[in-house]
Amino acid sequence: MIDQETLLSLKTWFADYVKKFQSCDPNYKRNINIKEDHTKRVCSEIIDIGKSLSLNKEELRLAEVIALLHDVGRFKQYDRYGTFSDAKSEDHAQLGTKIIRQNHVLKKIDQPTSELIIRTISYHNRPTLPQNETEKCLFFTKLLRDADKLDILYVVTDYYQNSSEHPNESLELELTNHPQISDEVYNDLISGKTVNAQHLKTLNDFKLLQMAWIYDINFPLTFQLIQQRGYLEMIRDALPQSDKVQKIYFAVKSYLDKNCKPETTHLV
Repeated sequence: MIDQETLLSLKTWFADYVKKFQSCDPNYKRNINIKEDHTKRVCSEIIDIGKSLSLNKEELRLAEVIALLHDVGRFKQYDRYGTFSDAKSEDHAQLGTKIIRQNHVLKKIDQPTSELIIRTISYHNRPTLPQNETEKCLFFTKLLRDADKLDILYVVTDYYQNSSEHPNESLELELTNHPQISDEVYNDLISGKTVNAQHLKTLNDFKLLQMAWIYDINFPLTFQLIQQRGYLEMIRDALPQSDKVQKIYFAVKSYLDKNCKPETTHLV
């Protein structure tokens, strides 16, 4: 069980932990702030999605704790390696679970719940969900993945609209900005699949991977918010104008529109 006092103490721990990552380097500070602000918004998004699913107060507090701690590994990752690319450093979710255990962050929470939180965080960035898990853990993992994707879409679309003025290689995973689109990425999207990160060769591939997240959304409100905020259109506009891009856009937009219909349900 997680009460309000425990939630507040975890928020204090998180704020104090982030303060450890200080530097006079403006680029370092900017990227640390990006992840701290991202965490706060994911907390807000997960509560909104949870409320749309009629979660009770205790379930909402659990969801908020998961969101609060889901990217705690990002700070040490950037401090240690100077990148947010897991492929060029280490898996930030696994690093986060180590930090949570080493710092006894969940000591005030009963063991079954704390282990659920840790497992959910460890799964949040995986290409696919684990097969052998409890229904409860899978539900909260899906909740986190939806909230996380919502805010990453906000972050990257805002960046793509302003990148010429304020370039940031860390948000681009240091990928080259060539106009090509890899065949594997194109084929995944047209086939209605999420994109395999191993196929990424260019920044445009990375943008398309983000567009393909629509195939990995779980709950009605998430689909609706993506539609209302126009994230797919903003990513499309940040890509080269080509037949390939247009075909991809129509495929993902059709999937989004179909899942925004009132009769569509994705409750688990």
